[in-house]
Amino acid sequence: MATLKMDSRDGVITVTINRPEKRNALNREVLTELAATFTHAAQDDGLKAAVIIGAGDKSFAAGGDLRDLEGIRTRKGAREMADNAKQAFEAIRRFPVPVVAALNGDALGGGAELAVACDFRVFAHHARIGFVHGRLNISTAWGGGVDLMRLVGPAVGLRLLSRSELIAGPDAVAIGLGDAAASPGQPLAHLVADFLEPIKAQVPRALRAFKAVAMATRFGASRPEMLRLETKTFAETWVHDDHWRAAEALLGGRK
Repeated sequence: MATLKMDSRDGVITVTINRPEKRNALNREVLTELAATFTHAAQDDGLKAAVIIGAGDKSFAAGGDLRDLEGIRTRKGAREMADNAKQAFEAIRRFPVPVVAALNGDALGGGAELAVACDFRVFAHHARIGFVHGRLNISTAWGGGVDLMRLVGPAVGLRLLSRSELIAGPDAVAIGLGDAAASPGQPLAHLVADFLEPIKAQVPRALRAFKAVAMATRFGASRPEMLRLETKTFAETWVHDDHWRAAEALLGGRK
């Protein structure tokens, strides 16, 4: 059974981590396939969004696969493993259109790091997110600690890490760690569809421009760099036929 499944429909790719019997734990094969999948899909100019979800309804991703990783016993090996996983997650962070983590179940440890590598997080009613690395006496490794601090700030981030807290969807939304949470009885698929609907109404070129500015902010671009990027993306979208079609429609066809 493939460790990842991918479906493409209406400008959205859905990538499913397909290891339900292992609670969708992230082994090196999954990480390699994530990197390859998002690197390849980034070349599709027609995409509007991507969704990452886990198979089943129990786990989005249970973290790193300890059976797969238990042979790594040196600092050099640990650094290499962390760097390789970071590269996989960078393909997600730098994906040119928005990426949604659809938490069909708990996102724990490395699974939480995967969730915050994405641009948005939407939660099934029962799903939780937890940076529970401390329960294994380790720290974050795949860029998730950095992403967590950016999202919620150092005080809340430190609290979540040092207490190994499990956060339900509504609480995650309240602290800026989540973007939407399903109500009781609301299927996750419906919530994801509702969340994506206004994104899918945009044209790919505009979405890429929005994501470019968000990425530049995320990776610490200076204000002058940001302003130059904004001007560049504006000029490119302004002269495109997509803009003129929308402008003419708004003006009722008047020129």
